[in-house]
Amino acid sequence: MTELGGDGLPPGFRAAGVAAGIKESGSPDIGVMVCDAPEATSAARFTASGTQAPPVLLCRERARLGALRAIVVNSGNANAATGRPGYENAAKMQGMGALVAGVKEDQVAVCSTGVIGVPLPMHQVTQGIVAASHGLAADGDAAFSTAIQTTDAFEKRARLQVTLPSGTVTITGQAKGAGMIQPGFATLLVFAQTDAQLSPETADLLLGVCVKRSFSRVSVDGQLSTNDTVILQCSGASGVAIEPETEDELRFGEALDALMRQLALLVIRDGEGARRVGRVVVRGGEATSVEAVARAVANSPLVKTALYGGDPNWGRIIQAVGAAMPGTAPLPVDVSIEGVQVCARGGFVPHDAAALTEAVARDEVEYEIGLPGEGAETEVFFSDLGHEYVTINADYTT
Repeated sequence: MTELGGDGLPPGFRAAGVAAGIKESGSPDIGVMVCDAPEATSAARFTASGTQAPPVLLCRERARLGALRAIVVNSGNANAATGRPGYENAAKMQGMGALVAGVKEDQVAVCSTGVIGVPLPMHQVTQGIVAASHGLAADGDAAFSTAIQTTDAFEKRARLQVTLPSGTVTITGQAKGAGMIQPGFATLLVFAQTDAQLSPETADLLLGVCVKRSFSRVSVDGQLSTNDTVILQCSGASGVAIEPETEDELRFGEALDALMRQLALLVIRDGEGARRVGRVVVRGGEATSVEAVARAVANSPLVKTALYGGDPNWGRIIQAVGAAMPGTAPLPVDVSIEGVQVCARGGFVPHDAAALTEAVARDEVEYEIGLPGEGAETEVFFSDLGHEYVTINADYTT
């Protein structure tokens, strides 16, 4: 597996991004991704929110998720909480995407991201899709990545080349997301492309596994979005077929997992105003317990603000663990920060406080938590919470 630099999509793909006037800043806000392979396959995952946006509903109801050939995206407006008109506008985006890509409407996915509860300016959207279609290029992933951003401070892209027993394939990916990120599926848009040949069933299986290990493992602010979407498209242009239960499938899955986790960590590193990234690892006897504790720690404002300030206040960890596992008996919990044990079976452990203070001032900080029992383990990556996060979200619509 080799990480590639620069721009470029796998053979069979073209992309573009343009400014259509949706954002007042005038920055790019329409992205189009097209797979030219007639027999392309795909897979998709969406938000679990109870207030899913019209683009998500439309994709689930009117798109062949195993055969997507085009994706049209707008940023600056989420087209969420917009009712029937919002659904109709999403359908218009799908129709325009089909027209410019030369594919059937049910082979087009529609995605939107931005402010919730504002009607989509369809004149700008349709003009933008047409303009983007004129700029489609094999190296258009950079422009596409820029066009899908909202509060992102930097673009999030990854490119890998993988040598499999049956040949060499390429995987690329683009993501957006910096706020409203929750480990029940992050608030983000993610698009991955490969020239490998996968059946819809294999693509769906591998994408599902990789999403669980990446975008379901991150948190910025514990908030679940209305628009989360992850799409994998496979052109098959390399001629390398990924057959089920083979070494090809195993190695390709590892590479897709690496790409997805790389993008997920970029999202966390870009957490609105973030200064540091935390990783919490929880081990114990029950999967439900370790999961609840990991999420409680990752989403705790007290833990996150301590991380932001470089404060080794491990009492914040104990508080979050106790909130996740209420009871009358003392919990024999172990806590280590950057390899320094600070708590054993619920009690203070003498340690080098100066060394710990220095350790938590690093860019990345790891927390390890031990619960009673053995056999279960989980992890969550999270960003800190500081002044800039409040500033960004206090002024988001104004």
